[in-house]
Amino acid sequence: MMNISTRSLFDSPHPLISEYEFPWEATEKLSENIIALGRTLGNDYYSPKENIWIHRTAKISESAEIVAPCIIESGAEIRHCAYIRGSVYVGANAVIGNSSEVKNSILSERACLPHFNYAGDSVIGRGAHLGAGAVISNLRLDKASVTVSDGNEKIATGMRKFGAAVGDGTEVGCGAVICPGSIIGKGCIIYPLALVRGCVDENSVYKSVDCVNERRL
Repeated sequence: MMNISTRSLFDSPHPLISEYEFPWEATEKLSENIIALGRTLGNDYYSPKENIWIHRTAKISESAEIVAPCIIESGAEIRHCAYIRGSVYVGANAVIGNSSEVKNSILSERACLPHFNYAGDSVIGRGAHLGAGAVISNLRLDKASVTVSDGNEKIATGMRKFGAAVGDGTEVGCGAVICPGSIIGKGCIIYPLALVRGCVDENSVYKSVDCVNERRL
């Protein structure tokens, strides 16, 4: 079975992640954890609204909508018509781009959702990138609790909403759909228009559930 712990997916997990064994656990109390962390931040941050902290070097488009609680770190970019729906941590130099929507999620340093993306209840690793139109779904069609499946093994998250954990440095192609409860390891390539369900080992090239090869670095 694939190692799906936070430490296997993220080389240097942020404090909002590192205390949890599994990535979905980090999303359960993310709102209160962001508020607690935000209250410790200093004068390098400003607060345009209650429980929103933005580093003074971050670039925020006037057309972007930011709902509390939220922390946006140094050098991050929130571009035209981005929608942060609350309970979002945006790491240093990360990007939420044109018409992208994020809620109850952690974007690590240099994570990039630049064009027409959606990520809900997810943890996205350092330098991970979603191509245009790639989405992370966070709710099953039958509204049942999300499970994480790896082959014949199933782990109950106990959560009605959990999107995905995307490991450090993974590239997700344009138009890909990542189903609820997916775990994608570090350094993967997900082909455009792929449907991802379950667990993907690190350093894999994923074309479909039946076509997954080792990535040659």
